[in-house]
Amino acid sequence: MSAAAAPRLVLATHNAHKIGELRAILAPLLPDLDPASVVGAADVGAPQPVEDGVTFAENALIKARALAAATGLPAVADDSGLAVDVLGGAPGVFSARWAGRHGDDRANLELLLAQLADVPAEHRAARFVCAAALVTPQGHEHVETGTMPGRLLTAPRGSGGFGYDPILQPDGEERSAAELSAEEKNAISHRGEAFRALAPHVARVLAG
Repeated sequence: MSAAAAPRLVLATHNAHKIGELRAILAPLLPDLDPASVVGAADVGAPQPVEDGVTFAENALIKARALAAATGLPAVADDSGLAVDVLGGAPGVFSARWAGRHGDDRANLELLLAQLADVPAEHRAARFVCAAALVTPQGHEHVETGTMPGRLLTAPRGSGGFGYDPILQPDGEERSAAELSAEEKNAISHRGEAFRALAPHVARVLAG
């Protein structure tokens, strides 16, 4: 890697799409930023911390703090999930392991639908929530939160997205989140909202 492209910001993900998304959000704010200087955790060999927070913000900060400490670079992390009104905000931080095994999207989705089988449409309000955190090696911390409200369908629709996307119909939409294009979803998503709000704070850290 050339000196011009030395890492300046690290994102707590191994997902190249998420790294590209953050680069795209930062681009208008930092036109001189070399995209290659925004890297993922895998690029710097950073360890994965235990996410034992009880809120999305706590988990995002746990990841960002660990990454900043391990790399000496400003770090950005996010944590997200589904909050269902009639379940008191659950699955919440347990969204990815609601059925007991982390990352089993189908099992998580099927369990949630079964739990809500008798809940009428007017009581199926839910929202995706994302907390995005920025932590610098000097100890500066900032968190922004985004939401994508909607209602839960009674059966999955669409093949796009991941997780609970096939059963959440965003407010103002006739389609599920899994039926939206990536561009349409990013424009209204909880994650896009949180990262767009965090971006000016990241830009100030990198410009300073």
